[in-house]
Amino acid sequence: MSTLLNKLAGFGDFTVLVVGDFMLDEFLYGDAERLSPDAPVPVLRSDRLERTAGGSANVASCLMGLGGRVHCCGVVGDDEAGQWLREDLSARGCVIDGLVTDAGRPTTVKRSIVGLAQHRHPQKMFRVDVETTDPVSDSIEGQLLAVIGASVDSVDIICLEDYGKGVCSETLCQSVIELARAAGVPVFVDPANGVDWTRYAGATTMTPNRTELEQAIDHRFPDSVPDPEPATAMMERLELDTMVLTLDRHGSMLLQRDAEPLHVPTTTRSVYDVTGAGDMVLAALAAGRANGLSWTESVEFSNAAAGLEVEVFGAQPIPLSSVRREIMLRQAPMDRSVRAPEELATELAVHREAGQRIVLTNGCFDVVHAGHVAYLREAANLGDVLVVGVNVDEEVAKQKGPERPVYPLQQRLDILSEFRCIDYLVAFPEATAHELIRAVQPDIYVKGGDYRPEEINEHDLVTELGIELRVLGHRPGLSSTSVIERMADG
Repeated sequence: MSTLLNKLAGFGDFTVLVVGDFMLDEFLYGDAERLSPDAPVPVLRSDRLERTAGGSANVASCLMGLGGRVHCCGVVGDDEAGQWLREDLSARGCVIDGLVTDAGRPTTVKRSIVGLAQHRHPQKMFRVDVETTDPVSDSIEGQLLAVIGASVDSVDIICLEDYGKGVCSETLCQSVIELARAAGVPVFVDPANGVDWTRYAGATTMTPNRTELEQAIDHRFPDSVPDPEPATAMMERLELDTMVLTLDRHGSMLLQRDAEPLHVPTTTRSVYDVTGAGDMVLAALAAGRANGLSWTESVEFSNAAAGLEVEVFGAQPIPLSSVRREIMLRQAPMDRSVRAPEELATELAVHREAGQRIVLTNGCFDVVHAGHVAYLREAANLGDVLVVGVNVDEEVAKQKGPERPVYPLQQRLDILSEFRCIDYLVAFPEATAHELIRAVQPDIYVKGGDYRPEEINEHDLVTELGIELRVLGHRPGLSSTSVIERMADG
């Protein structure tokens, strides 16, 4: 059965057009350890200014982090903030031909004042917004629609990110949806607060959070998994195909036409900052659907991505490798380290993306003794992830004689599973470890015993592949064969 993690391993190229309100997020950091003498307010002694892409620009950055190609369509001012956004998005690899400059309005800037008191973690004190929410002119809107019309046939999905800053008018939203439907391109909408959602009618999906839906329908939900009926009614009224209602620590609710509502739970997180979580949900859903994930799988994927987002400060793109690792940790059976070869390959790819060194060793491990314990512990200390290949019963018999193994494969795996130093166990049927080495592609290959490196069967292969070979110290008298012989003599 193909798991979500297996499918993520096959993620490929996809292209998304991001339409909406492009913003600049600024964070002014400093110490806030005293109050002003002329007013009961903290004084910030600033020491640095950080900038990140916000709003639709953050959606674009998130999509790039998930492996997408992104075309940006929105409005910036003829100012330094707008120039910074252009340069940042271009440096990330986004196509910015659709960013229209409007000299009559400022680039939207959200400037957060962040204080550090008593050398603890940063805390937002307040925020200053530089913006206008006036609708863009007909001329600017015409330029945006021309960009969208020219791009729609070359993208897989359109993301409409509305922050209510004047770009996503009813005319523009409906024009985008009509163009996309004619081209067979899905439209994913993250709706704005305080606007009439009929402007999004006919889109493929919407991703409101609990608060946004409450305001849109003037109905208060309990702080739990809500009754899906109000959200379903909104989905049907807007003629959407699906709706993904995000519920903070309660996960998400997936609503689909002609299907029962599905609650998709999430893992409880340490919430540090919710900034950018909605952008991450929209980007992850688009990435998932563009790569052939089902709606349920896409929601699971977006839950994991958004969970990582709230654990960092500010809007920061979460790379695909981090989301894959998070899903691996969720899916991996916590009580066992045994993996099938295809499972092992997928999970090791995640470890490599995280920059971890992989160590491989192999053996029969029949009648485990103190020598095995010391050897495996030493092997584990050479890297970050220890993979142990275990010979199948037939191969043990060929190597050790017809009376072996004493313990069949499953029992040997059960015993080794209790070793805390072993991350993964995999059975292999070959006489040598050549195929196992090719499959695992470790950074270090370890053998134990009284050998010179060139005497090891796999020496030429690991040299060819550029893998480090380590021979760990031989421990006389500590072998399964000698243990069995001593037991027989006794």
